[in-house]
Amino acid sequence: MRDENKTSSNQSSVGSPQTRLFCSRTALLDIWSNHDWTHGVQIDKLETLDRVVVKTANSLYELTVLVPSTGEVLVRGGNYFPDAATVYVAGSSLGGSFLKHRGIYAGFQIELVQGRDTILTGVAQKIDVLPTPK
Repeated sequence: MRDENKTSSNQSSVGSPQTRLFCSRTALLDIWSNHDWTHGVQIDKLETLDRVVVKTANSLYELTVLVPSTGEVLVRGGNYFPDAATVYVAGSSLGGSFLKHRGIYAGFQIELVQGRDTILTGVAQKIDVLPTPK
């Protein structure tokens, strides 16, 4: 797995870079289950060709939804996608065991799957959804 953000093996961080909280991985389930999932988007709730722009500390990602139900998107941005590539949005995570399936949320990394590779973005700071013009 390729990861833009790395922490020690027994700690994870939660929150934006300005308000990052480090805690043991055993405390994460409570944080995860009580998290307010309003600052993001579910890819499987969008329409085909809707666009999602995600800003991390170091990168800007542009995603175009191809198949909402599977999370298939066209992505460009960051170190791993200088050119547009088809990937699947697995979801948002803290870089550990928990995954918000097909979601992109502020304060979390995005897990993108390309073939057998999983790429973790930096922590999403800002997310904009640009619906397809009708």
